[in-house]
Amino acid sequence: MGKSANRQENMPLAEALERYRADRVVSFDVPGHKQGRGNPRLTEFLGKRCLSVDVNSMKPLDNLTHPISVIREAEELAADAFGSKYAFFMVNGTTSAVQAMILYACRRGDKIILPRNVHTSAINALILCGAVPVYVDPGVDRSLGIALGMTPEAVERAIRENPDARAVLVNNPTYYGICPDTVSIAKLARANGLLVLADEAHGTHFSFGEGLPVPAMRAGADMAAVSMHKTGGSLTQSSILLAGERVDPGYLRQIINLTGTTSASYLLMSSLDIARRNLAVEGKETFSKVLALAEYARGEINRLGGYRAFGPDIAGSPGVFGFDRTRLPVFTREIGLAGIEVYDMLRDDYGIQVEFGDLGNILAILSVGDSELMAERLVSALQEIRRLKRRDPSGMFDHEYIPPQVVLPPQEAFYAKRRSLPLADSAGRVCGESVMSYPPGIPVVAPGERITGEIVEYIRYARDRGCRITGTVDPAAESIQVLEE
Repeated sequence: MGKSANRQENMPLAEALERYRADRVVSFDVPGHKQGRGNPRLTEFLGKRCLSVDVNSMKPLDNLTHPISVIREAEELAADAFGSKYAFFMVNGTTSAVQAMILYACRRGDKIILPRNVHTSAINALILCGAVPVYVDPGVDRSLGIALGMTPEAVERAIRENPDARAVLVNNPTYYGICPDTVSIAKLARANGLLVLADEAHGTHFSFGEGLPVPAMRAGADMAAVSMHKTGGSLTQSSILLAGERVDPGYLRQIINLTGTTSASYLLMSSLDIARRNLAVEGKETFSKVLALAEYARGEINRLGGYRAFGPDIAGSPGVFGFDRTRLPVFTREIGLAGIEVYDMLRDDYGIQVEFGDLGNILAILSVGDSELMAERLVSALQEIRRLKRRDPSGMFDHEYIPPQVVLPPQEAFYAKRRSLPLADSAGRVCGESVMSYPPGIPVVAPGERITGEIVEYIRYARDRGCRITGTVDPAAESIQVLEE
C-alpha cells in the first residue's frame, strides 16, 4: 500500500469527534438536546452514541463554511480518493451540489447545454441564477420507452449553434445506469472554452470499482456532483462536490455558502469521512461483489420470461456509450403492468422495497449490504407477480420522455404572473411550475415549456397508476400553474 493509500486509512473528522466524546465536554451551546440528555425519546430512538456527536461547530471540530482543520483534511482526503483537485462536503444532498455547479458556471442570461432528462435540481438552479437552457435531445430507446444520453455529435452541434454557451452538463449515469461518451463530450466542451459539469449522483462507485464506466473527473469534467449516500455508504443527504484545476475553489466555496446551512450536521459529515475511507481502502473488493450479485440477479430475472432486466446489452447504440452494471432496471410492460404497479405490489404484498417504478420499469439498486438470498426473494416475487397479475399490455403508455417545447427561460416563467387551471384545460398553455414523478424527479414539463396534450395524457396516466406526482402547487396535481395570457 502506497503513501496515498496509507493516508486513506485516516478519518480526521470522525477521529476528532471521538476525541470530543472522550473529553466529556460540558455543553452550553446548541443543539438543545445536549448530547441527547434533553430528549430521552430521541436518544432511545437513535442511540446515545449517535446523539453524543450531533454537535455544533467549534474550534476543535472546524466549520464547514470555512474549513481550516479537520474538515479541510477530510475534504483533501476525499479529493485524493476520487482523483480530483478539490472536494467539498455537502450536507443538503446532491441537489445542492448540482445547483452549486450551475450557479458557479452561469449568471443571468448565460447559456448552458444540457440534456432535457436532467434532475429537477438542475432546472431549479436555472430558476435561481437565470441561465438559459440549450436542451440536447438525449434520444429514446423505443423498445424500453426511456431517455438515453447525449451523443458527442449532438453536443458539437449545440456548441456550434450556441458559441456563447458557458457550460455543458452531462448525466453520468442516468437513473437507469446509462452513460454518455463523457470523454468525447468533455474534449469538445473544453476545446471550445466551456466548463464541463457532471451530475454523477448515481456514479459514486465508478471511481472505486473495476469494469465500471469512467468517472466524470477522470473523463475531463471540471466539476462532478457525487451522491455518496446512494452507492457510497454514507448517511442520506450527504454528498460530495468534486472540482478540478480550472475551478476557483474560493469562489466555489462562496457559491456553496449562498444556499448552504451554517449549521452543518456532524453526523452527515463524519459519515462522508468514514464512507470515503471505506471506498478508498475496500472499494475494489466491495464493488466486485456488487457486480457479481447484479449479474446473477439480471440473469435469473431474464430467465423468468415476460420481464427484461436490461443492462450492458443496450450499450453501443447512440446515446448509450456505457452502462453501470451494478444497476438492475427491469422492464415490466410486456406483462401488462406499469413499473409503478409492480413497485407497489413488491412493497405491499412481498415486503420488498425497490428504488422506483415508472410507467415501464422498476429499478433495484444493489449494494454490498445485499445478499444472494435477497436477490432470490426479488426474483421469486417477480415470478409470482407475472403468474398472478399478468395483463394484456395493449394500450399502455409506451414512453417516459416527451421532447419539450421551450417558450421562455425557467426563471422568467417561474416568476411570471400565474394562475391555476384544471389539468384537462391546460393543453396549449405555458407552464409556470415543474411537474414530475418522484422518484426519479425528472420534470415531464418545466417552467417556460408548453403543455401539450401528450403531457396532459402522461400526467393523468401516471397519476392513475400510482405514480407520485410532485412539483405542483396543487398537492393532488389535478390543477397546474400556467402563465397569464
